Amino acid sequence: MSSTVDSEAMAGSDQRRDQMLAAAAELIAERGYSETRIADVAKRVGASSALVVYYFGTKDHLLTEALRYSDRLFYDVADRLLEETEGVREQLELLVTLTCIPEGDDELPGAWGLWFDLWAQAFRHPEISKDRQEADRRWRDTIKGVVNRGIKTGEIPRTNVETFALTFAALLDGLAIQVALEDPDLDPTRATKIAMEFATLTLSLPKPKRKRR
Repeated sequence: MSSTVDSEAMAGSDQRRDQMLAAAAELIAERGYSETRIADVAKRVGASSALVVYYFGTKDHLLTEALRYSDRLFYDVADRLLEETEGVREQLELLVTLTCIPEGDDELPGAWGLWFDLWAQAFRHPEISKDRQEADRRWRDTIKGVVNRGIKTGEIPRTNVETFALTFAALLDGLAIQVALEDPDLDPTRATKIAMEFATLTLSLPKPKRKRR
């Protein structure tokens, strides 16, 4: 069996590993963390369970890496879109869209299912808790980056960037959970309005740019 695993692993190892991570992330979103097995991941990518173990060792390590993989995909999209977007208001609206609007083609389907499981597992597992802290820190840093750029360009006055990032991130988390759970009183449009009203009031955001006809 070892020689078979070694030959499988040698063929496009990085690509094979990413396929497993993508499959694990999809399965977590579909079934939940506790219901996802190594055998399920192996079946989805057409590999042996032994090969998955070869790459990741244990189920917990595989699923932790899958959560990190999903996070990297999210920021690949977010960073690219932020670079293409001008204006502090517009960039904050983009961050709201990425969290409170159902995912688009560039995002991993079911991404919110992954976050729900991350939070649930982080409550009991120290390794996953560290990942949760790191993910939250990166999200707040992304928000701080947008605000700091707005201050630097003179679009908004100086403010307590740290406090705003903490509060805005927590607000978006709460709104996005309700949207993901399809709360009848909080659809994506209303969630976006609430988030942007808070940002406008707190940061004295400039008025929206008029769209060209």
